[in-house]
Amino acid sequence: MAHSHNHGNEDEGHERKLLFAALLIGGFMLAEVVGGIMSGSLALLADAGHMVTDFLSLGLALLATRLARRPADGKRSYGFGRFQVLAAFVNGLALVPIALWISWEAWHRINDPVPVAGGMLLAIAIIGLAVNIAAFALLHGHSEDNVNMRAAAAHVMGDLLGSLAAITAGAVIIWTGWTPIDPILSVVVALIILRSAYTVTVDAGRVLIEAAPKHVTSEDIAPVLVADIENVEDVHHVHVWMLTDSKPMATLHARLTPGSDIVIATRGIKTLLHDRFGIEHATVEIEFGVCADAPTEAHA
Repeated sequence: MAHSHNHGNEDEGHERKLLFAALLIGGFMLAEVVGGIMSGSLALLADAGHMVTDFLSLGLALLATRLARRPADGKRSYGFGRFQVLAAFVNGLALVPIALWISWEAWHRINDPVPVAGGMLLAIAIIGLAVNIAAFALLHGHSEDNVNMRAAAAHVMGDLLGSLAAITAGAVIIWTGWTPIDPILSVVVALIILRSAYTVTVDAGRVLIEAAPKHVTSEDIAPVLVADIENVEDVHHVHVWMLTDSKPMATLHARLTPGSDIVIATRGIKTLLHDRFGIEHATVEIEFGVCADAPTEAHA
């Protein structure tokens, strides 16, 4: 049975989009650092600091995507696809210290306000928003079924929100002169970043601990196979996990009625697993009578 499913082409597309997004973020990053220092804006510096880590995170995601395209070998029979999940997990964790640093600096700015050049803040933030929208557009459309792309998109979304906060802060400062708006909005962005960090880290963590996909559990499979596949008497030792977030897998034992055609039954089981549960790769152990893994005395 073929298992190409165009994963290689998908990874190549992800790689190109990550590269373009990294170039966009990296190109604007230096200008925003300089602008934040010159304007005295924490919102702009927070956004710039996040962009620095985003540039590194996008680089990590790009490296993981490239490694995932390497073919399987004798020592790594499943290939390198899980590198993308590891990168997503690391990137999700990396969002946490960013949000905490922004909140810490905001607390100091609220207690000890500093002058902020609203005009420069507003101009740079508007340009940053355009860059972040372009980068997010590259990543978002391909993030639903790939946790690595979702983690990269979460970093860029944090930047996008940071730019919006900086624009709002710049406008308020220009019109009212009220500088506390700058650190206050930075805290709001930090909270949103923490939420993204939680979501991405939990999703990647589920894959790393080999949890079942969200849409199916091991308990769901046995009753369906027994009810729908002819000559299947019992299904047990069912394990369902994810190699990556888009590649669910399963192993199971199926006991058939005596005289059943093993090939037909196995093909029926695999077809149902694919069509009903989206499991493309399954290992099925066929049994007649006692399970081979049963205690020795059961064979007596």
